[in-house]
Amino acid sequence: QVQLVESGGGLVQPGGSLRLSCTASGFTLDYNAIGWFRQAPGKEREGVSCISARTSSTIYVDSVKGRFTISRDNAKNTVYLQMNSLKPEDTAVYYCARSRYSYCAGYGGPTPGNMDLWGKGTLVTVSS
Repeated sequence: QVQLVESGGGLVQPGGSLRLSCTASGFTLDYNAIGWFRQAPGKEREGVSCISARTSSTIYVDSVKGRFTISRDNAKNTVYLQMNSLKPEDTAVYYCARSRYSYCAGYGGPTPGNMDLWGKGTLVTVSS
C-alpha cells in the first residue's frame, strides 16, 4: 500500500532530544518532497520542515531553526527529523506528509495544501 508511517515520538524533558522517523511504502522518495508538520492541542496544524527530492534542499519554520534537522535515506525510504533542545511549546502530534511536487514549496515552512498523503502522526510531549 501507499502510506507513510511515523515513529519515534515520546515523552522528553525540556532541553532533550528525539529523532522522528517517517517510512514510506508503495512509492519512492526520489521524486517527492517530504514535509513534517505538527499540531499542538487547540492550535492549527503548522508546517515544521521539508526536504526536497531532487536537490535535498531543506526549509524550516523559524521557531525550530538551529534546533531541528531534517534528513533522508532514500535507500531505506525514510525521512528523519532530529529534534534537539526541545521546548514545552514543541509539544504536539507530529505528522509527515508527501508533497505533490519534488521540491518544497512554502515560505517559512511547508504548506499543508501541497501534500497529498499523510501519516497518522506520532505524539511528542516535552515536559518536566
